[in-house]
Amino acid sequence: MTYLSCNGQPMESALTPTLLVNYGHFTSLQVRAGAVQGWDLHLQRLQQGSRELFGSELDARQLQGWLQQALQAFALEDASLRITVFSRQFDFRQPLQPVPLDVLIGLTPPATMPTTARAVLPVVYQRELPHLKHVGTFPLFHLRREAMRQGFDDALLVDADGRVCEGSTWNLAFWDGAQVVWPQANALRGTAEQLLVRSLDGLGQVQLQRPVSLEVLPGFTGAVACNATGLWPLGRIGGQVFEQSDALLRLFRQALTLTPWHPPGQSNPGNLAQAAQP
Repeated sequence: MTYLSCNGQPMESALTPTLLVNYGHFTSLQVRAGAVQGWDLHLQRLQQGSRELFGSELDARQLQGWLQQALQAFALEDASLRITVFSRQFDFRQPLQPVPLDVLIGLTPPATMPTTARAVLPVVYQRELPHLKHVGTFPLFHLRREAMRQGFDDALLVDADGRVCEGSTWNLAFWDGAQVVWPQANALRGTAEQLLVRSLDGLGQVQLQRPVSLEVLPGFTGAVACNATGLWPLGRIGGQVFEQSDALLRLFRQALTLTPWHPPGQSNPGNLAQAAQP
């Protein structure tokens, strides 16, 4: 038996593995009127992580039912949603042992990103298994904290050769006045980035994926960061200032209007709570 307490109060023992064994993966998204954007991308992420970390398949239908149940239980139509996949039976001493999957669903008030331009500090760091959204977030939060101590708003991760990878918890794109450029490097290809790529294709906007080093940043006029919480302009990366980030931000917002909001697992717009009804 494992006994766990917080501030002198007993905690639910079912959550012990998530606190004592830092092994799992997750996705985060916004819910509006009971619907989400790009659910297929979030589901693909969760299924990929489950296969790679546990060798197990995630039951998409069961997950959808749990999401509906959670939103109904708290009478929420707008929320920030985090889905974490782990296993209470995972034993790091025997990591190849087959285990069932557990799903932790967290709901918090809906979030939006500020529209003011941010300044970010380039730091040399690459995440472990960067293609997965795993729970190893300690270095990301610490790097963000250190960047803020130096007067910046966040940290931008670059590799040992100075190529732009990703932000601490976000992706980014650059603008040269005509083309959208997505940095090509070892990084998480976020759901927001994938949604934007799809939507920009729908607008007929020229976009490229290529390596972007810090040395070529003066060739861009704008930059925008993105994650499942939203979009925000980047006004400065290190000492490089971008004057037209708002133009790229407007383009991205226009593109996202082409992506409808749907309940998870549904092909037509609607409400998660309604989707649970027979």
